[in-house]
Amino acid sequence: MSVGIIMLVHTALDRAEKVARHWTASGCPVVIHVDANVPRKTFKEFQAALSDVAQVRFCKRHTCEWGTWGLVAGTQSAAEMMLAEFADVRHVYLSSGSCLPLRPVQELKDYLAARPRTDFIESATTSDVPWTVGGLSHERFVLRFPFSWKKRRYLFDKYVELQRRVGFRRKIPNGIVPHMGSQWWCLTRQTLSAILEDPERETYDTYFKKVWIPDESYFQTLSRLYSTNVESRSLTLSKFDFQGKPHIFYDDHLQLLRRSDCFVARKIWPHANKLYDAFLTDPEGAIKMTEPNPAKIDRIFAKAVERRTRGRQGLYMQSRFPHEGYEHSITSGRYSIFQGFSELFEDFEPWLAKATGAQVHGHIYGPERAEFANGQKVINGALSDAPMLRDYNPTAFLTNLIWNTRGERQCFQMGPMDETAPMWFVAKDPNAQISVISGAWAVPLFKSNRNFADLRQEAAHLQKLEAEQLKVLRSIWAKARIRIWTMAEFIEAPMEPLQTIIDEMGGHSLRRLSEAPKMADLTGFGQFLQNLKNQGMHPYLMGDFPVAQPGLNQPKPPRKPYLVQ
Repeated sequence: MSVGIIMLVHTALDRAEKVARHWTASGCPVVIHVDANVPRKTFKEFQAALSDVAQVRFCKRHTCEWGTWGLVAGTQSAAEMMLAEFADVRHVYLSSGSCLPLRPVQELKDYLAARPRTDFIESATTSDVPWTVGGLSHERFVLRFPFSWKKRRYLFDKYVELQRRVGFRRKIPNGIVPHMGSQWWCLTRQTLSAILEDPERETYDTYFKKVWIPDESYFQTLSRLYSTNVESRSLTLSKFDFQGKPHIFYDDHLQLLRRSDCFVARKIWPHANKLYDAFLTDPEGAIKMTEPNPAKIDRIFAKAVERRTRGRQGLYMQSRFPHEGYEHSITSGRYSIFQGFSELFEDFEPWLAKATGAQVHGHIYGPERAEFANGQKVINGALSDAPMLRDYNPTAFLTNLIWNTRGERQCFQMGPMDETAPMWFVAKDPNAQISVISGAWAVPLFKSNRNFADLRQEAAHLQKLEAEQLKVLRSIWAKARIRIWTMAEFIEAPMEPLQTIIDEMGGHSLRRLSEAPKMADLTGFGQFLQNLKNQGMHPYLMGDFPVAQPGLNQPKPPRKPYLVQ
């Protein structure tokens, strides 16, 4: 008894010819279906190239397109010819023109001969299939799909939407339960002939012609009616990525394919000369007689999928960037954001750089320019301080800054005037340490020599902006390390919160700070806030400032800051 091979071919016909010769050289008859989209001249040349091989047949051609009935129709025609012309075939193995045998063909024949009543076909109900991509699992069996998903995607989507809206549902033929699985199977003659000769075949064919991707459900469903022993797995190594697209094997996958112990693999790159030479002509490439076990290499594919979808921390690429949440970590290293500190302390930035050894910038989202440390106009990675370049994609600007300076902690200032700052991004970043003194933006206004009416208007605007920022930072979705103090409670005892911030940053040492940065003179600040109130504004973000503040800089018992874990 022998094994018959069906090959579905549509491209790389020269490779398909070599594989067909390989099968027949070991006594396996081959029936080839060539996609009707292949030009007639090319088909005739391919047919002539195999005319010297007695065990090769070509069946009726059908137009094949992904997700449509043509693939099933081509398989049916090839299977009918196989069963009619090769009476000694016990198992029929479905493969494609891009499939490559990995083990000696005799091993496959011996393996199937030891299991004469077993059908190898992946077949699971829709509720048990985790790999469907595109949102259609059970719906592919109860809706109609007359339009091509690839060529007429707009009509495909709109027609599905219309059927959902009107509540249309097709009736599943009596006696069958829809199953799904890999297109590549190996069925016994008994099961395959029962499917093809079923009295209800016309009913089943009519139904499955309007099922989406019927090549993954037609034989998978009907084999359950007739098979006495279904092994729900494929003997073909066929891997798919997270988008449902097949992995392609190249020359550098040689050792990986050998370790899989599978009989056949798809999809092989047509120009993978090393693979074709190793498995078709090199006897040393044979695998020892073992049970096919594609799970042995699943770990490698899982790592590849993770790298493609999650990647390295803070590093973006085409497959991740458009999809929020695909990133492994949104930035590549820890950094610190200070809001209100440079306004409250006169020499905060040089003091922080000395205390921590970090690179301390000013307002990198300042309206005039990105205020890089030491007045630099361009820093690591050719990042420019030009606001137009920065504001084209503020999030990418920050991730590039952290990535390009990895290994050195970055600190920068933010405030309500930095309207292009990506607040939601930093709030959800576990690498961010955010310290906020709310209301400190009023100090520069207090010290400015401007018309009070203008000051009141700007103060109201800045308070509104900062209130929106604080709302984001206090969100339940925030993952950054966030501390928020009102200005009034911070200045009561500034050393303790400063020491906590420095300790978390892990500066040069964990020694206690000997002195705080120089605080701005706030004499009269309480009266300034009162004047704002008298003009009809309510400056509430600063906390409770009395009009007179004797001993403003005297240490007092600290209050507990607002802490977001």
